[in-house]
Amino acid sequence: MFRSLHMKLVLILVLMIVSVMAVVGTFLINSVSTFYIDSFYTQMQSVFTTDTIRSMQEAAAAPDAEGLKTIIDAHRSRLGIDDYRNYYILDGEGRFVDGSNPNLSVTRTRNIIAAMAGEAGTRSSVSDSVMDIAVPLDHDGNGTVDYIVYIADDKQEISDLSWRFFQIVMQAMMFGLLAAILLSFLLSKTITTPIERITEGARSIAEGNFDQDLGVQSSDEIGELTRSFNYMARRLKTTVGEVQGERDKLNTLFLHMTDGVAAFTTDGRLIHMNPATENLLGVRMQDSLTFDEMFEDLEMVGSDETAMRTFLTSEITRRGRVLSVTLAPYGALDGKGGVIAVLHDITEQRRLDDARREFVANVSHELRTPLTNIRSYTETLLDAAGDIPLDTEKQFLGVISSESERMARIVTDLLTLSRLDYGRMELRMTRFSLSALLHKVADAMKFTAEDSGHELTVDAPDSLPEITGDRERIEQVVVNILSNAVKYTPSGGHIRLAACEGEKNTVRITVQDDGIGIPAEDVPRLFERFYRVDKARSRAAGGTGLGLAIAKEIVEKHGGQIELESEYGKGTTVHITLPTDLAPDEKEGRA
Repeated sequence: MFRSLHMKLVLILVLMIVSVMAVVGTFLINSVSTFYIDSFYTQMQSVFTTDTIRSMQEAAAAPDAEGLKTIIDAHRSRLGIDDYRNYYILDGEGRFVDGSNPNLSVTRTRNIIAAMAGEAGTRSSVSDSVMDIAVPLDHDGNGTVDYIVYIADDKQEISDLSWRFFQIVMQAMMFGLLAAILLSFLLSKTITTPIERITEGARSIAEGNFDQDLGVQSSDEIGELTRSFNYMARRLKTTVGEVQGERDKLNTLFLHMTDGVAAFTTDGRLIHMNPATENLLGVRMQDSLTFDEMFEDLEMVGSDETAMRTFLTSEITRRGRVLSVTLAPYGALDGKGGVIAVLHDITEQRRLDDARREFVANVSHELRTPLTNIRSYTETLLDAAGDIPLDTEKQFLGVISSESERMARIVTDLLTLSRLDYGRMELRMTRFSLSALLHKVADAMKFTAEDSGHELTVDAPDSLPEITGDRERIEQVVVNILSNAVKYTPSGGHIRLAACEGEKNTVRITVQDDGIGIPAEDVPRLFERFYRVDKARSRAAGGTGLGLAIAKEIVEKHGGQIELESEYGKGTTVHITLPTDLAPDEKEGRA
């Protein structure tokens, strides 16, 4: 109940009123008592003057106290003798001799004791039960106290008045409490109502409702607090919106990035990973794997704890892929932190590196072989000049010429690939008959096929639509494919060159043979540069491994595509698809 600010304010105000009334009442009662005591001693001093005391001492010389009593009775009204205040005449030992009320007993007070010692007793305090004064009388001046005039007030009047004051204070306190409670309720409500609205607004903000605009009803500190709260709510809404936007961006990036990301605590517990990590490692978030279980083959320098607090890059192999793993520590708000593992698939990079090294090795080998032959035959001719028979010399020169042409073809193919890679190949785009081109190529390759014991057939009807392209380059592609079919088909084989209309304004060229075929694992790499299935046989046949790569580049520059199907030992089929509806200038821009 008293935990609410409203009740606390009410209680504070009530306690404050009670405390003030109690202090005021106590002060008033003490002030009345003090006033009466001061008035009493002032009144006594006005009576017990030097002359009065001298006359009392002279009266004390009489054998009895009648004269002394007469003098005191003469000052009775000035002494205020009444039912509450009495005077007593005591002997030097403090015994009662006479007084205004013989029925009252006399209790020795400190003032009486002081008077018995020869000094006037004129001291009293609020806590004393009586107000009194004791005046010693020594008629002969020898230091012996003959009588003591003792005036005593039993404070009954002060008690009655104090009680009356107490009743008044209590009545005032009751009315004050009622007024204080009513006013404190109103005042506390004035203070707590805006605070309650702010509290409710803060609770709504904590629940995610940032559309808070509290009314400002005053210009004091609470009003300023309300304005500050409204400003905070607006700024918080803007900030949370920005943070949420950035979070959505990061979540989208995190979910759809190709690199894998996994987060671990310092004790190796998995707390998050994206779908790419599941695909790369073949694990699931539900498996709740630890860091050691996921990267058991990761080579880490030093202890696991040390490595997880420093940057580290290493490689692992999973599911036939080479993955680069980078570990980076991170700090959390709770001070614990952990490590983030970033996985990058570098399988293609490794393959390209291997292909690059193989490419350099193949180029070196392909150029070195004819150069070696040329050098050997040239040196032989130079060393034995004039001694070599004419027929042998012509044979050597024929070999040199053949090897030179072979080098020229390699260099030409490399230049062609380079121009295609950098877009510098100039394609002479014209409109021509594909049927006529295929028949021309078949006629040119017919004798070569017959020399190898093959049967070459052509199926290219005149009704084929014309296409736009570089006639020379398209012819180069078809010749290349047919040459491969002739080279890698055993004697007595069948080779078929065909063309037909395809879908969506395309034509489809097909070269089919029943040769030795290609193993399935080699098919995806046939269009790579310098790649050959049987390197020894390819070199013996004069191949460089660049023909299919060049053919693929030329076809793609024409907006088409080339596909190869093969079954080992049964033959190979190559499909070339080219568009027919391209304008001459369109493909020039692509080249």
